[in-house]
Formats: sequence, C-alpha cells, structure tokens
Amino acid sequence: MKKGLYRTLAWTGIRKNRKLYVPYLLTCAGMVMMCYIVSFLSSCPTFTLLRGGRDMQGILSLGFGVLSVFSVIFLFYTNSFLIRRRKREFGLYNILGLGKRHLAVVLLWETLFTVFIAFAGGMAGGILLSKLAELIILKMLESPAVLPLSVDVGSILRTLALFAAIFALLYLNALRQIQLANPIDLLRSENTGEKPPKANWLGAVLGLLLLGGAYYLAVTIADPVSTLIWFFVAVVMVIVGTYLLLISGSVALCRLLQKHKRFYYTAKHFVSVSSMAYRMKRNGAGLASICILCTMVLVMMSSTLCLYIGAEDSLRGRYPREINLTVTTPDPAMLESDQAAQLRILCEETAQKEGCTPRNVIDYRSLSLAGIHEGDTLVIDPDTESVDLSDVWQVFLVPLEDYNRLMGKNETLEPGEALCYLTKGATLGSGTLQIGEAVTLSLRACEGGFVENGTDAMQIFPSLYLFVPNFNELVEQLGPEGIASPTWSYGFDTGFSNDAQIDLYGALREAIAPVQESISEDSYLHILLESRASERISFLALYGGLLFLGVLLGIVFLLAAVLILYYKQIVEGYEDQARFLILRKVGMTKRQIRKSINSQILLVFFLPLLLAGVHLAFAFPMIQKLLVLFSVLNVPLLLTVTACCFLLFSVFYLFVYRSTSRAYYTIVSVNENF
Repeated sequence: MKKGLYRTLAWTGIRKNRKLYVPYLLTCAGMVMMCYIVSFLSSCPTFTLLRGGRDMQGILSLGFGVLSVFSVIFLFYTNSFLIRRRKREFGLYNILGLGKRHLAVVLLWETLFTVFIAFAGGMAGGILLSKLAELIILKMLESPAVLPLSVDVGSILRTLALFAAIFALLYLNALRQIQLANPIDLLRSENTGEKPPKANWLGAVLGLLLLGGAYYLAVTIADPVSTLIWFFVAVVMVIVGTYLLLISGSVALCRLLQKHKRFYYTAKHFVSVSSMAYRMKRNGAGLASICILCTMVLVMMSSTLCLYIGAEDSLRGRYPREINLTVTTPDPAMLESDQAAQLRILCEETAQKEGCTPRNVIDYRSLSLAGIHEGDTLVIDPDTESVDLSDVWQVFLVPLEDYNRLMGKNETLEPGEALCYLTKGATLGSGTLQIGEAVTLSLRACEGGFVENGTDAMQIFPSLYLFVPNFNELVEQLGPEGIASPTWSYGFDTGFSNDAQIDLYGALREAIAPVQESISEDSYLHILLESRASERISFLALYGGLLFLGVLLGIVFLLAAVLILYYKQIVEGYEDQARFLILRKVGMTKRQIRKSINSQILLVFFLPLLLAGVHLAFAFPMIQKLLVLFSVLNVPLLLTVTACCFLLFSVFYLFVYRSTSRAYYTIVSVNENF
C-alpha cells in the first residue's frame, strides 16, 4: 500500500470525528496534567524545607495513587464511546480491502496521535500550572512565595510511564474488539442497540433496600467511632444500590409509564419513554456513574472545605491554651510534689520575663484510663481480641475542687458520687457506673461541660469526665489496675502574636530543661510542653493538603461526570437521528420533536443531580460525626458549606445541561431544519 496511507486514515478519522475526539483528547491531556501536578508537588524540594511541608506531601502522594487508578477506569470508559462510534468506519475499511492487520496499524497511528497530543498538552499545562499550585500551597502554609519556575524530571517520567501503560492497554482493548468482530457486525454496530430489558423488580427492590439501609445507618449511628467503622460499608451500599435502582428500577419505571396511557400516548412522552426503555440498561449504568461521581464531588468539596475553614477551631481543641504543659507520672504523689510546684513557678516567672501576663489559666489534676463500656460497667482490662472499638471510652477522673475552681462552681458531693460529662455524642445507660472491680460511682450530669482537653481532641474515642470529691482515694483504688495515668495539666493564653508565642515557647523550653534533665529514667515522669502557634503550620498542612487534594479530585470527578454525560448525549443523538427523521416524515411537528427531546434530556440529565442531592442529605449526619474526629464541632458551618457547594454545583450542572441539550438537538436535526 501507499506509504503514509495508514497515517492519513488515522488522522482523517480523528478529524472527521472531532466532536468525539476533541473532548477525549482534552480529557487525556487534563489527566496527564493533573497527575504531573500532584506528582510534582509530592516530591517538590521546596516543601521539604518548610514546617508542615512533609505532612502535605504525604497526603499528595496518596492523591497520585488515587488519580492513577481513576485515570485507568475513566479513560477506559470514555474510550469505549469512541470505539463504538468508529466500529462502522472500521467495518467499511475492512470491506473495501483493509485487513484486520491493516486496521491494527491504523489504530496504532490513532493511538500515537492521541499519546502525542495528550503528552504535549498535558505536560505543557502541568508545568505551567504546577507553579500556580505550588504558590497556592505555600499560601496555605503561610510561607513566602518562591518565584523560580522548576521542572521535576522524575515526575515527568513517572507520569509518562503511567499513561504510556494506560494507552497501551487501551490500544490492546480496541484491537481485541476489532479482531473479534466480523465486517458485517462492525457495519451494523452503530445501529445495534441493546435489547430492551425486562422490568427487573427484584433488582429494583434490592436497590431500594440497599439505599434504605445505607440511609438508616447514616441517620441512626450516634457516635463517631461507629460512624468511622460503618462509613465505608454505607458507601458501598449506596454505590451498589444506586446502580441497581437506576438500571433495574428505571426500566421498571419506564414500563409503568408505558402502561399509563394518558401519559405515554402523547407526542411529548411517547418517543422519549420508548427510546429510554429500549436502551435503559446502558443508560442506567451511565446515570448511576454520573450520580456517584456527583455525590463524591459534593462530599469531598463540602467536607474538606469545612475542615480547612474550621482548622482554627480544631487547633484550639487540640491545644486548649496557647501554652500547654502536661506532666504524666505513675506516682500520684508527684502531682503535688516540689517538682510540680517548681514547674509552675518556672512557667510564671519566664512568662513575666518575656512581658507576658498569663490569661485563662488552666491548672488541674486528673487520672486518665481507658476501658470498654458495657452497660453500667467500664471494663479496665478487656479481652483485646473481642474488643468493639465503638465501645472504647477514655475516662478522666478530676478532683471536684479543681472542677469548682476552673468552672466557677460550688458543687458538693458525697464519697461514691460523681459529676459526669461525656464528649463526642456518647451517652450513659443509667445513673451508675462500675469502674473495674474496685469502684462504683453514682453519676449526676454536670452543666456547662469542662475545659477542652487536647487528649480528647486527638483521639476518635469519646471521653467521660468524672468529677469526684475523693480523688486521692480513687487513685489508690484504681492504681493496681496498672493502666491509670495520673496527670497534671497546666496552660495559659498569652495575647501575643504567633511569632511572639513561638519565642515564649522557646524560652519556656530552656527554663524547664534543667528540671527534665534532673528526672531519672526510672521515675517514668514525662513532661510535655506544647505551643499552639508552633503547631499551627502542621494543622494548616494537614487540612490544607486535604482541601487541595479534595478540590483537585473534585474537579477530576466533575469533568468525568460531564464528559460521560456529553458522550451519552452525542452517541444517543446519532442513534436517534434516523428515528426523529422518520417521526418528522410521518407527521410529528418540530415543536413536538423539541418537547420530546427536552423531556428525554431533562429526565436523563437531572435524575443524577436529584439523587446525588438525596445521597448528600442523608450522608450529612455521618459526615458531621466524622468531622467530630477532627475536632470540627461547628454544625452550622458544615451545613452552610454543604448547601453552598450544592447550589454552586447545581448552577454549573445547569450550564452543562444547556450545552449538552444543544449538542444533542443539533445532531438529531441535522437532516432537516427543525
């Protein structure tokens, strides 16, 4: 054959099918760009020199893995639309004399053109936008901007290797489909639709039950620990239920609509309902994919944005005061020893030297222990093999006198009584609690809670505060259990700027260093000094990294949903082209055809958005409880952010609807000026 024929056929095929290829090529380039940016940021040497930079890079490295897996799934899905549209063209080539071996060469050239455009466009955009992404992260970390534009060769090679493997698999998959089909099947492939499936009531009912079960879990789980355990179970139930409902349930709905004569036998609904019933199995899977992607976008954007906005609240929960000192010892007497008093005096004197008058001082003793809550009993030494994590509690015993002093109360209790306060939504079964084998307390709820505790903010388990009048006696009784930790907590606010707080933190570390050095290793006395300002960057790195990754993945999933819907409308537009022309010839007016088109597109397009909104509404209680684990307790903030994300997403979705409906209508009306 003439040299260059295969290359010409490949390029002509791409050019003639530009309505399908242009979005596909842009998608390939976009995925290459996204993967390079994430890979570049996860290995950027600039961040390794910054406080919190390594934490953010750890999060971004996970993002590269997620994008890699999604790229394989998404590009295979979108490539299937191209192959289906091109099969008729390949069948014609086959009949005109090109063998399957020659078609393989044409496909190879098309793949090479795609690879070149995707790599060139994706790498160019990735290198340029990687600098913008770097500046955004530096802004999140509150670090000065770095101006020079840098290119990471390792990230380029990693991205090229990933997509070279993906495109090789796409080529082999397309080659497999061409090789297994005969020329007649290829010619008829575009006009061969799936047989209209029967109404699968079992699948529809099972889908409803799975969604109902997932919704029930979301709204009934009370504590964050159980939410963390059941979250992924609920996600799987929602995904499977959505697919079953939209594949089987949508067919059943079409059958019901066809039996409703007043609705079905009208020009507005007859064509759209019968057409959707004929191809609903494929449509249902596509609609379910769009719905799941939309839900993922909404959940990721709302949760990560709320996390970042509420980072300061989380920081204050983890570090109750700007300066925090915690002393843990196995000997309760150490809490009232000269060393504890010396530490208090050192902190006060050092603060005064630095020009600071301590404010909002917290100063209290506690005994912390963990156990399994079983009814009215806290099991101190449980069988670790049969532990249910949702029943694990952290308990803090605090002297009643310390509670009264800190909270400005004047409560009085008898020995054996205790005021109680629970965090993270946990509840007590009754008014008594047995701790281990030695202690039984009669409980009474306290009003106003207690000062924030950094330990409680760090862990996923709920905390039970017990304010008792006989603290020393209980410490002696629980000491033999072997897992109780007497602790002294001290902290204060400074009113200083972040830089001044860090300077004061350094001075305090120097002041208490001699005390720490004087402690023998056998005493097991542990002194921890923390500064909220010095740890702030780490929080910003964690939540900023999650937000950046959430936005990036949200954009990718959003574009995936839009592209899937676009291809669905384009492919179905070509399939419906001849059908609408026949209806026009038998007397259907232009207005009736337009109404039929709008009816079909509205049903196809807005059903995923509506169902995604329902998923998001039922997922809200579960998201709220999961954010409690990050010390985000501001429910109005989460509600506002979620509502704004859904509204903005709906506006964008409406814009895409208008564009998609226009493209569909242009295709079906190409043979006549409707």
